[in-house]
Amino acid sequence: MNFSAWLHLMVMLVQLWPCSPSTLNSSIQNTVQSFTAARRVKRTWLWEPLFVTEEQISLDIAYVGQLKTDLDKQDGNLKYILTGEGAGSIFVIDEYNGKIYVTQKLDREKKPFYILSAQAINRSTQHPVEPESVFIIKVRDINDNKPQFLDGPYVATVPEMSPEGTSVTQVTATDADDPSYGNNARLLYSLIQGQPYFSVEPTTGVIRMASQMDRETKDQYLVIIQAKDMVGQPGAFSATATVTINLSDVNDNPPKFPQRLYYMSVSEDAPVGTTVGKVSAEDSDVGDNAAMDYFIEGDSSDVFDIITNSETQEGIILLKKRVDYERRRRYSIQAKAVNRYIDERFLKEGPFEDTTIVKINVEDADEPPVFTSESYVMEIDEGAARGSVVGVVTARDPDNDDSPVRYSIVHSTYLKRLFSINEHNGTIITTEPLDREIISWHNITVTATETRNPEKISEANVYVHVLDVNDNAPEFPKNYETFVCENAVSGQLIQSISAVDKDDSAEGHHFYFSLAREATNGSHFTVKDNQDNTAGIFTEKSGFRRQEQVFFYLPILIEDNGIPPLTSTNTLTVTVCDCDTEVNTFYCRYGAFMYSLGLSTEALVAILACILLFLVFFLAIVAIRQQKKKKPPFSEKMEEFRENIVSYDDEGGGEEDTEAFDISALRTRAVMRTHKPRKKVVSEIQSLYRQSLQVGPDSAIFRQFISEKLEEANTDPSVPPYDSLQTYAFEGTGSWAGSLSSLGSDSSDMDQNYDYLADWGPHFKQLAGMYTSHRSVGD
Repeated sequence: MNFSAWLHLMVMLVQLWPCSPSTLNSSIQNTVQSFTAARRVKRTWLWEPLFVTEEQISLDIAYVGQLKTDLDKQDGNLKYILTGEGAGSIFVIDEYNGKIYVTQKLDREKKPFYILSAQAINRSTQHPVEPESVFIIKVRDINDNKPQFLDGPYVATVPEMSPEGTSVTQVTATDADDPSYGNNARLLYSLIQGQPYFSVEPTTGVIRMASQMDRETKDQYLVIIQAKDMVGQPGAFSATATVTINLSDVNDNPPKFPQRLYYMSVSEDAPVGTTVGKVSAEDSDVGDNAAMDYFIEGDSSDVFDIITNSETQEGIILLKKRVDYERRRRYSIQAKAVNRYIDERFLKEGPFEDTTIVKINVEDADEPPVFTSESYVMEIDEGAARGSVVGVVTARDPDNDDSPVRYSIVHSTYLKRLFSINEHNGTIITTEPLDREIISWHNITVTATETRNPEKISEANVYVHVLDVNDNAPEFPKNYETFVCENAVSGQLIQSISAVDKDDSAEGHHFYFSLAREATNGSHFTVKDNQDNTAGIFTEKSGFRRQEQVFFYLPILIEDNGIPPLTSTNTLTVTVCDCDTEVNTFYCRYGAFMYSLGLSTEALVAILACILLFLVFFLAIVAIRQQKKKKPPFSEKMEEFRENIVSYDDEGGGEEDTEAFDISALRTRAVMRTHKPRKKVVSEIQSLYRQSLQVGPDSAIFRQFISEKLEEANTDPSVPPYDSLQTYAFEGTGSWAGSLSSLGSDSSDMDQNYDYLADWGPHFKQLAGMYTSHRSVGD
């Protein structure tokens, strides 16, 4: 059985969304390929082309097309079935004749096509008589969407004075209709507002400059652009967009002074750097294009200066040099303002600068006196008499009234003692003679004060140079130590001498050396002038004897080359030494000294040896004491000391009982074994003690006694290893009690009568009882 079917379903809409033409064509191509493959199997379907347009279906059901097969005998035995997208809801089919209807309006912008499947079956057997066929229903576009400016509102900036045709910005509108079908989505741009300054390209929406515009005239424009679809044909939809166009500044305007003449004033006492006034040029540009620098032209540029305030763009006129009302009372300067950044495109329109005249008046002020010089240098000879004139300073009042001036010296009490000034005429004189060797320069501060206005004071420095006068005689630079050996020969050099002079010689010092006239006869030495400010001392004979004369005193005469020349006599001491080949300075100096005292060389050697021995002994004692100090106060021999302390309760036999208590028990056994000299020494000086009781402290016997005791303490090695203080009180002759010293206790108590102790009173009662009982026991 052969079938044929005709089906044509097509609806067009002018809208691109939601499916682009490329996507739609790809889907249709795939469907056609499937349909073609099916027809290769069995080509019995016949398609009749039918059209339907979106949004134009006025009936509830609109006919789209018909599906036919050549097996249909129109006897109602075949049944047509429709499946796929929208089947049964959007699209329905008449199952008896295969006609397809659309039941509602279609929107191409939502869905541009539908993919459906058609099938014919036998009603009796329910078997298909044709293979299933897939087809596409395409929605045809209509102009039902308006253009839209999605990127608005627009803001653009273009430099002012831009040439005609300069691109400003581009606006773009979109249309949802199908751009591939008709003119529904073809837009046309036009300018509704903005003539004659701007224009727009109809197809691209590019806005361009139509003429040159000046930002200083108007800096912002509102431009309205319209977009129409269907290429602007009647019935087309349209939309508008507003574009704000700002003109950016360029440096196309020079600075301009609002005034051609300025008047300013400055006081003559104004210091350097004082602000005289300000000038300001105007520039219609903004930002860096309005930045400018100021300059001063003409001869007044050395008196005034001008700087630029970068924030306010003002020119500040400053005083560069002090002005004087009495010399010049008016200045006229020319100030110029120049753009800092210049656009070369506009140089042809003229220079970007402007000038103005500034007249400056100098105001009179009460000025302090003015010295004829800022500093003075004066000279005076040293030693000049009191009241000598040093120099004169002069100051005057620069004002027209010419006030009198009073002078004075300040800053130094010392200088006031040396100098004074006449307060009326400025004459400086000395009050004391000056000494160049003490101070060669004096710095004086002199003030000048207006008598009518004491607050107006000026100062000037006066430097006084004290000129040198030959008032100091030459002298030895040091104390020479000169020696001559006893075996010296005639003509031998024993000393080279020189001289110094406190004076300042302009030509240099030159000294002349010679022996004084009184020493020329009979002198054993001669002076030879070397003519180079030095001289040599030579022997004039051979052999010297120290026993005859130890010292020679040579008067050396030294003369300088000053005007007038000064001479001084300096004594050179020559010491005779008993050397053989060379002089030992130390030995000779002290040997001569000892010899002058009457000591021989052997005695000097002995004295030096004793001194050396004493030093060694002293150092040994110091070392021993230092070693003792390092030991703790309670040493390891504490137990030994404790064992050797003996205590006696009895009072003993009086002063003669020397065995009752022995201090040697406190010493170490080693010391006790080796040294016990004290008993021998005591027995030797007993007679001296008895004699000392009958004499005063000035007696030779008493002094001998003290010396013996001191010698005993110093030479006895058995005493404790620490310093001890022994006091011997002399009560004088005529004392009733006599001496209480125990040094004479070795004599018998029979020689002593203690009965007088009872007459001494209650304070000596116990002592009298002790000695009275002692005598009783002895008896």
